[in-house]
Amino acid sequence: MKSLTLANRWPATFASLRYPNYRRWFAGQSLSLMGTWMQSVAQGWVVYQLTGSKLALGTITFAGSIPSLFLMLPAGALADRTSKRRLMVITQTAMMLLAFTLALLTATKLLQVWQVAVLAFGLGIAISFDIPARQALAVDLIEDRRDLQNAIALNATMFNLARVVGPAVGGIILAAAGAAWCFGLNGLSFLAVIIALLSMRLSRETTKQPGAVRMMPQIADGLRYVWSNKPVRAIIALVGVSALFGFSYAVLMPAFAVDVLHVGEAGLGLLNAAVGVGALIAALTVASLSRSRYKVWQLAVGSFLFPLALIGFALSRTFPLSLACLFLVGFAFISQNATSNTLVQAIVPDELRGRVMSVYSVLFFGTAPFGSLLAGGVAQAFSPTLAVVAGALITLAFVSFVFLAVPSVRRLEV
Repeated sequence: MKSLTLANRWPATFASLRYPNYRRWFAGQSLSLMGTWMQSVAQGWVVYQLTGSKLALGTITFAGSIPSLFLMLPAGALADRTSKRRLMVITQTAMMLLAFTLALLTATKLLQVWQVAVLAFGLGIAISFDIPARQALAVDLIEDRRDLQNAIALNATMFNLARVVGPAVGGIILAAAGAAWCFGLNGLSFLAVIIALLSMRLSRETTKQPGAVRMMPQIADGLRYVWSNKPVRAIIALVGVSALFGFSYAVLMPAFAVDVLHVGEAGLGLLNAAVGVGALIAALTVASLSRSRYKVWQLAVGSFLFPLALIGFALSRTFPLSLACLFLVGFAFISQNATSNTLVQAIVPDELRGRVMSVYSVLFFGTAPFGSLLAGGVAQAFSPTLAVVAGALITLAFVSFVFLAVPSVRRLEV
């Protein structure tokens, strides 16, 4: 009766927040992600100020993302055979210590670019184990499986709420107090999610793989499932191509802010915030439509709008138009990715969830270092505009191929 009473208090868009464990997670992780976005803005600015190199922006992102290419698959198997909560407490603690180290080096004026790369690499290792556990944790935080899709969509809302607030606040703090404060506040923000994880009362955790089973066969089982399931394979590939050739625009944002739009630190924060506002609205939209049968249409709209909006941003030479295009970029990207995440998690069985989501995460995060390095190199040799337009055109071509050549995706009803 208590559960029904709580259910009636929450509108459909926020249905998962009726569960105490999910509320704790939502609040703690939201604060932590705000800090992460603050650090992202400050780190890109510091690297560009130290080097003046667009290639350096891509190289640092490469260093931070490359561990995921090698570690996320075993991390997904680990998430299926151990406590996801315990694993996340360890990874969040490691990320907190790395942020404090970056803050200390910056405050003492000892920071060098190679140190940023090493710390980014360490952060990438921690993130590689954190993300599959985080993706698979949602099912343990809710009591009614019918709200799983809503929980996944609200996770995207959480991410993009942080993306709205984090870059905007980060830009203000960066301009007023310096990068060290951004890094230090990010370190403190990890305490919020650690406290949330430790305070949860979980009646069960879906760790169905016995510890005695060898990890490599477990990883192979996950890969075989993804390869044999055509719609899952196509959706994950769609996410990977968008991340590889489309999302690399993000590493060039400091270059656009400084060299193209001439808007400085505060402008950089607003550019990132514009993406976040669009993404937040998209995530809330996906959450409110979580029981809709037309998710494939949501996926299609996001997948086609994303590269088209990117082209608009790359060609824009006025700040208001750039903000409008980035709003659409954020809306489209989350429409695509929150819906694709929902579709995949709705299809995959519980015992394979961690491994399948690790494949999803490898394609999303593991391709990012190569996209960032490629975009940085093209921008350095030619221009940021050419780098973003070329990536967007490749993304648009692949999106068209998936929706025309893979009918099983068009027929999905989840």
